[in-house]
Amino acid sequence: MWSSPYPAPRAGALRRSVRALLVLAVTAGLATGVPAAGGAGAATPAPASTDGSTAATPYMGWSSWSMQSSQYPGLNPNGSYSYLTEANVLKQTDALASKLKQYGYTYVNIDAGWWMDQAWTPGYDQYGRQRPDPVRFPHGMKPVADHIHAKGLKAGIYLPVGLEKGAYGDGKVPILGAPGCTTADAVYPDLRTTNGWDSAYKLDFDNPCAQGYIDSQAQALAGWGYDFLKLDGVGPGSGKSGSNYDNVADVAAWQRAIAATGRPLHLEVSWSLDIGHAADWRRYSDGWRIDTDVECYCNTLVTWENSVNDRWNDAPAWSGKAGPGGWNDLDAVDVGNGAMDGLTKAERQSYMTLWAIEKSPLFTGDDLTALDDYGVSLLTDREVIAVDQNTSPVARPVTPVGDQQVWATRNADGSSTVALFNLAGAPASVTADWAALGFTGGASVRDLWNKQDLGTYKDRITEALPAHGSRLFTVKPAGRPLATTGYEAESAANTLGGNASTAACDACSGGAKVGNLYGGGTLRFNNVTVKKAGIYTVKVRYVSGDPRAVTVSSNSGNGTSLPFPSTGDWSTPQDVSVQLALKAGANTITFDSGADGYAPDIDRIDVPQTL
Repeated sequence: MWSSPYPAPRAGALRRSVRALLVLAVTAGLATGVPAAGGAGAATPAPASTDGSTAATPYMGWSSWSMQSSQYPGLNPNGSYSYLTEANVLKQTDALASKLKQYGYTYVNIDAGWWMDQAWTPGYDQYGRQRPDPVRFPHGMKPVADHIHAKGLKAGIYLPVGLEKGAYGDGKVPILGAPGCTTADAVYPDLRTTNGWDSAYKLDFDNPCAQGYIDSQAQALAGWGYDFLKLDGVGPGSGKSGSNYDNVADVAAWQRAIAATGRPLHLEVSWSLDIGHAADWRRYSDGWRIDTDVECYCNTLVTWENSVNDRWNDAPAWSGKAGPGGWNDLDAVDVGNGAMDGLTKAERQSYMTLWAIEKSPLFTGDDLTALDDYGVSLLTDREVIAVDQNTSPVARPVTPVGDQQVWATRNADGSSTVALFNLAGAPASVTADWAALGFTGGASVRDLWNKQDLGTYKDRITEALPAHGSRLFTVKPAGRPLATTGYEAESAANTLGGNASTAACDACSGGAKVGNLYGGGTLRFNNVTVKKAGIYTVKVRYVSGDPRAVTVSSNSGNGTSLPFPSTGDWSTPQDVSVQLALKAGANTITFDSGADGYAPDIDRIDVPQTL
């Protein structure tokens, strides 16, 4: 979920026009001298954490943005984004507590707009901090958090990064707790703008007044009793680049400010963040959005083509970045409301499946008072939730990422979690070969969604899937590890063509790889030897900072162009497995960029010694 005061920029001219009007509304807002409703005071304790961390596992809960942003009939009767009200938040809180809390859903997150009226005009207190709108939240933010806590849940809230233009006032607005500091001191003198919408002035952390302003905001949230902050519009990313939009210092400042409050508070940064700063997001926050909004800003909450299906392309690059303490956030999982979601049943299951194997936070934007039976079954499946919440590595594709894909991860007990996806618009079969998982022979298979032990399968499992359909399995090997022969890309026995050349790669096998596979560049592995003719599952270890395709062929075959997912950068290798026909004896295996293509760098291949 883009979860911002402004509609997503990807949605066309009308939405861009609405966004421009809203930006003008924010810019026009003035700081006021009215104290914040529901002021600080004693914070209500959050429910105790059992794991000692706000992000030991991905968080679970509900967020308001999907319903706020939708044009579904009846959701926003008082104008765009009007769903966000105290009454609606409390209603969803009660529904979460009664229906989903027992399954681990604990956060109730109030998204953008809580300090804006129905015309989207913002309000601020006398210290330039966001003030709850008295119509949307007539009792202020603290009583809302108190109600959430009384249900045994945790309260979340939202802020954009930077000092909002309306909060700046005349530059003389004092900063609470920072004697002598005003809003003019906290920002650059030239009033350069920042965040994904340019709705705020960039804070200048060379001046301690900037940290003072963040500290004052954090103290307000802690005083109200909030346990979660979504900091939105953060860059690099969020559609912007350049020094104005580098908010790493802001995120670090928020981490310091939260620590100073003494109240544990989960810090989630958003949206569509720059993977080049993944180490910064992990260092300073508890989670980070890796993609644009999942919402469609249309007459449903989401659509498959709008951006749900983008995640299969975008998630692999981030797979190595997440783990206990910080998680890749794929955005809201809106699978519970049927027609309002805008998806088929198959799409809803695939949606939930990907989120689970990627260990994304599981927070829904659905109307929890109107979940259908199928939605409840998806959101409350304990075996699938366990996949999301365990500490095995984030899953990756183990096949090229065409219409039919296999994703997997190895679990601590030696089993693998395996997902089959058919992303095509028509039914198709998808096969998971045990060789791609590193073993051969038999394996017991459990179907997680259908809660069935399917018995033992030899060498592979094939399933017929509907359009946009999926299956999710636990696979326990009963066979033996796969014996392979490795061939290094940089070996002198290979043949390089066109621009192809070797390069150092510290993380690669042998410390080198073959790159510059573009404009007709080729890499041919020679003398790849097997004892018996047949179709072999060949593991390719490669490096690619972005998704790239390469044509792979054996011997004199024509080959197939196969899309490889990004490995996240140009120094981290990952594996996919491809099917190749090999003859008994010596073979060649060729990687060809094509005359106009750019292919991944190749580290090595591993060829099974037997079928």
